[in-house]
Amino acid sequence: MVDTAQLLITKDTPVGYELQPLYKKAAIQLMGSRLWGRFNPNHWDPTYAAKTGLAAPIQTGEMSSAYLTEMCVNHLGAAMFRNARIQCKYIASVEADEVISTHGVVREKTAKGNGFRFKIEIWCCNEAGEKKTVGSVEADIGV
Repeated sequence: MVDTAQLLITKDTPVGYELQPLYKKAAIQLMGSRLWGRFNPNHWDPTYAAKTGLAAPIQTGEMSSAYLTEMCVNHLGAAMFRNARIQCKYIASVEADEVISTHGVVREKTAKGNGFRFKIEIWCCNEAGEKKTVGSVEADIGV
């Protein structure tokens, strides 16, 4: 288990710092969605994906957002819940059983009050390196 206290971004964290990734399996059992009323037709009808022209069952973008948010909380701590902003764009479907990794790099560090406003580029990709979700997060550290 990783000690998240060692991962926390501080006022001394430099631009270019890479966040420690998370790895999550897109398990079909977890792919239900409130958007589908907790029903995922992919899960209950194994032929649904093929009937709709999909190569495999897919999960909603909410899942990738949750993975990225977990990574950001590990690095930003409570700052992720105070005046932070996360933006995501879903650029490719995540298929059942893909292993998704999260990534992030500090791109900007702007002085603000007694601390800094950090802007971090974030993304998810599968084990083949294909990006699935891209975005950014901004948070105040030490302000």
